[in-house]
Amino acid sequence: MDLSNLRNMGISAHIDSGKTTLSERILYYAGRIHRIQEVKGGGDGATMDYMDLERERGITITSAATSVKWDNCDINLIDTPGHVDFTVEVERSLRVLDGAILVLCAVGGVQSQSMTVDRQMKRYRVPRLAFVNKMDRTGANFDRVVKQLRDKLGCDAIPMQIPIGKEDVLEGVIDLVTMQAIYFDGDNGEKVRREAIPESLATKATEARHAMLESLAMYSDQLMEKLLSEEPVSEELIHQVVKQAAQNHSCTPVFCGSAYKNKGVQPLLDAVVRYLPSPIERKVIAKKWDKADEAFDLDPDPKKPLVAMAFKIVDDPYGQLTFMRIYQGKITKGEAYINQRTSQKQRFSRIVKMHADKREETDSAEAGDIVAVIGVDAASGDTYSAAVKYCTLESMFVPEPVIKMAISPTDRDGLDKLAKALQRFTREDPTFRVATDEETGETLIAGMGELHLDIYVERIKREFKVEVEVGAPKVSYREAPTRATEYEYKHKKQTGGSGQFAHIIGSLEPLPEDSPETFEFENGVIGGRVPKEYIPSVEKGFRSSLSKGPIAGFPIVGVKAILTDGSYHDVDSSDMAFQICARAGFREAFLATKPVLLEPIMKIEVEVPSDFQGPVTGELNKRRGLIISTETVGASSTIVAEVPLAETFGYSTDLRSMTQGQGVFTMEFFKYRPTPGNIQKEIIEEKRKADLAAAK
Repeated sequence: MDLSNLRNMGISAHIDSGKTTLSERILYYAGRIHRIQEVKGGGDGATMDYMDLERERGITITSAATSVKWDNCDINLIDTPGHVDFTVEVERSLRVLDGAILVLCAVGGVQSQSMTVDRQMKRYRVPRLAFVNKMDRTGANFDRVVKQLRDKLGCDAIPMQIPIGKEDVLEGVIDLVTMQAIYFDGDNGEKVRREAIPESLATKATEARHAMLESLAMYSDQLMEKLLSEEPVSEELIHQVVKQAAQNHSCTPVFCGSAYKNKGVQPLLDAVVRYLPSPIERKVIAKKWDKADEAFDLDPDPKKPLVAMAFKIVDDPYGQLTFMRIYQGKITKGEAYINQRTSQKQRFSRIVKMHADKREETDSAEAGDIVAVIGVDAASGDTYSAAVKYCTLESMFVPEPVIKMAISPTDRDGLDKLAKALQRFTREDPTFRVATDEETGETLIAGMGELHLDIYVERIKREFKVEVEVGAPKVSYREAPTRATEYEYKHKKQTGGSGQFAHIIGSLEPLPEDSPETFEFENGVIGGRVPKEYIPSVEKGFRSSLSKGPIAGFPIVGVKAILTDGSYHDVDSSDMAFQICARAGFREAFLATKPVLLEPIMKIEVEVPSDFQGPVTGELNKRRGLIISTETVGASSTIVAEVPLAETFGYSTDLRSMTQGQGVFTMEFFKYRPTPGNIQKEIIEEKRKADLAAAK
């Protein structure tokens, strides 16, 4: 396989921007499918939304992979979900891709989830193109979306096309590189027709091309010279500059069209092949196993030692599917390779290429490929190589869950099936957690939002045939100090023979609000007053106290513990004595820091018809929301607010009834903030009652 003709790319966007519709058109025009299916409105549902739940709800829940051919290029394509509840799907897909298409709605523009996706693309340094979709919608405005890309995402958005007409008179697009009008004929827009630019748009197109060249001149001296000397600029030079600037993350080329109306998809595919990097052009670094500070570049050469990453796990009726991206070397069916995390040798019994939920067997796969392997026991983020302790790849970022609820089967026969389901889902999804409440013995599931847990509950019922009951959602509060305090604690125990002795002195301080750490430990002991071997024991004791705070039993965050002094006994001091001393000392000192409860605050973006703006804003205020901005475009209003998670339960139902079913909203975790005093009292009282009930 010629790697220069391979593209690994994903499609990411805010909810309802048309990602799956665009994927469907790409599959159709590339000849992968022979009939277009729509996401909503009858039929079998879109190819990439292969789960029944996805088809019923008209949303993407899991990322689906497929491969197509376009212009002598092989494209591995991953369609990702838009809901922030399934953000880990986007996270792990972008971690292994070489390029991406950021899809934006021509009416909604840059929305909250567009910003999250943008952050994820920047985190993994993924070059991208932007596609302004839904240009056929009432209120579509290409120029406004380009401006939002620059203002809100801080990227140098350079339009490579302008639309011919908009809303119900969208006819096609003008290519600013070739200065041609492109029309899409045939029942499904499969015939691409290039013609001269209509006279009415000639001036606008000339101005837009000049603006494009001026922007690109910032990335090329040669192009700048040609502009200054007013020489004609060749198409080849433009393509070369765009490719280089996009791959250096300097600019974002912008395209437009309407996937639903079959307009603008083929030129976008041409741009993917032309501008997005092949595996050869993408720099990937691995760290040496034994020397984490030493790194080396991976070479997409099948003859070199294997380096591959397991980025997604899916259990299906035929066994566990482990999706892998191969960065270096080659995998062969039946051969064994080493999981770098566990140092275990595992046999790759079968290798398959995926097309949504269908699979095609293959005997081997080389550097640059994305395939699924059957028969290996892996976790998301594991690195595979040919040698033991060869290297590790940077793992992906996994956000912390913000909501949890109790779950139990309605009859005892379902216990085993439920355990099996929960075990499978925790393996598949790192943001889905399962724990047991120590006091009540209940099984708790935690996730990224109500929708996230709803989907898993529904999947448990359908796929594992278990009827379950779920408790009311519980919020993951945190406990944090508000002021510094000093501590001194002595642990002394004498029980015949050697006793226990430990003595520590120091202080607890609140960490700065913007600190990424939840706990810091600082050793300030001078002169060996506490022996060096017991310092880690003190830190261990402090850390073990963080899981349950004294106010209401929630995890403790935002603390810095400083150890400055203490004393020890030659015989009675031990690792365990200092751990116990640190635990008891921390508990006592933490209460003196005047701790408060922190509650998770969600950033909510609500899109409603303008007539309903007043009632919707009022409802958000009632839910202790803080309105950040309101923007009205045509007949639609967008309200952005920060609302405590505890107040968001049931909001989707209320919003629907308030807006006659026309309001939609998205929600993502924003930050933790102190809970108001009166509400803190209620939470503590509720927790006390629950503990008493559990004790009985």
